[in-house]
Amino acid sequence: MVPADVPAVHALERRLFPVDAWPLEMFTAELAQPVCRYWVAEQDGAIVGYAGLMCLPPVGDVQTIAVVPEHEGRGIGSALLRTLHDRARELGATEVLLEVRADNPRAQRLYRRVGYEQIHVRPRYYRDGADALIMRLDLTAQHAPTPPAHPTEETP
Repeated sequence: MVPADVPAVHALERRLFPVDAWPLEMFTAELAQPVCRYWVAEQDGAIVGYAGLMCLPPVGDVQTIAVVPEHEGRGIGSALLRTLHDRARELGATEVLLEVRADNPRAQRLYRRVGYEQIHVRPRYYRDGADALIMRLDLTAQHAPTPPAHPTEETP
């Protein structure tokens, strides 16, 4: 992701997460942080997904990951997640954490399929009162799974 992508990403953010959308300024500020990295997925010149990682070794933290509904099930979310894991490893992380809505079973299934385990619940974490499940992936596991290239299910 580059600064020129921020308006399009923010528009998608508002569409995909109307209750919890990040303000435009937050994306700009995140891009300026040396510990944060963001990626976009494009198709035919349009952004169809995005993801972000904050890494303070030994911990990587998935800041956000999203795919537009019309492009779910095509491996885009899995590819973005794989990119986050690879970059976290390169930066020296031994684990990755993320928050996922307790009412989002589709995303939870993807995360579990690639090896994440639920380690905690944050009650009423989201603005609408939904709980967040805190999930962890051990990047040092000898056979730590990576997201499949063509999953049968996709990220939110």
